[in-house]
Amino acid sequence: MRAVIQRVTQASVSIGGQVKSAINEGFLILLGVCDDDTMEDVDWLVHKIAALRVFDDDNNVMNRSIVDIGGNALVVSQFTLYASYKKGNRPSWFKAGSHEVSVPLYEAFCQKLGEAIGKEVGTGEFGANMQVSLLNDGPVTICMDTKNKE
Repeated sequence: MRAVIQRVTQASVSIGGQVKSAINEGFLILLGVCDDDTMEDVDWLVHKIAALRVFDDDNNVMNRSIVDIGGNALVVSQFTLYASYKKGNRPSWFKAGSHEVSVPLYEAFCQKLGEAIGKEVGTGEFGANMQVSLLNDGPVTICMDTKNKE
């Protein structure tokens, strides 16, 4: 699994001009799944994100987690995180997971993240054409890949 985690003061996802989900302070997470991802990847990634200390403490030091601040999360499926761009200029998506693998892992990730942060997680709609709006705070943007845990 690959995730792009952005610390935001607000974020939303719209489909067909209608807002599906919106959050205030917290994380906007773009999540990509490949066919060899498992529930172990979901668990590892949820744990890392929930414990990620990138929110300011009283001394303006990034020392607090999303749980510590009572923050929100919005998770948007993003197969393009698995773009292959080595040949030519048009990316290939062959590394992205199939719907049969990706949908259940995406849903499990959202559910487990919600449990970890103690709040319902906002979502997009898997496979839809979505418009994502955000106000990145910092900016703080972190990329994680469960295949690079070391």
